[in-house]
Amino acid sequence: MSIFASILSACATNKLPPIATVPKVDLPKFMGDWYVIAAIPTIIETQSYNAIENYKLNADGTIATTFTFNKGSLNGELKTYHPHGFVVENTGNALWGMQFIWPIKSEYRIAYLNEDYTQTVIARNARDYVWIMARTPTISDTEYTKLTSFISNLGYDLSKLRKVPHNASKVTHP
Repeated sequence: MSIFASILSACATNKLPPIATVPKVDLPKFMGDWYVIAAIPTIIETQSYNAIENYKLNADGTIATTFTFNKGSLNGELKTYHPHGFVVENTGNALWGMQFIWPIKSEYRIAYLNEDYTQTVIARNARDYVWIMARTPTISDTEYTKLTSFISNLGYDLSKLRKVPHNASKVTHP
């Protein structure tokens, strides 16, 4: 019950405007592997290394998701989670619900997506979690600075942002 109270409290006290999503997402183009470059992490990913989120479009329009990472180190125990994504109608495919545990769906807002679908920022109106993801395990310092500035302008506290280490020669996911 305290989790629900915390979520409701965070939503009620948030004075910032809603985070805009990108106008349209081509879902088939968005599918595939996304490396988590940095995040204000959820409790399960505070010690993530080699974090990869993979999306597959199901025939019914839902998104099969596989989130994998090594816990605690580049060679740590492999953790795998399988949340399900649900695209919210009439949002240009840019607003999803992400369900880890039934019946709770978390907000998943595609706030930034570059033209070639190689970098994205996933945000939440509560400004509690955010993810910078790319199709490669690293991005340039210039691109990273651009994306962190974007996140800061959304109202996020960058002191909570954690870069996710990747061992490019040993990418581990099913």
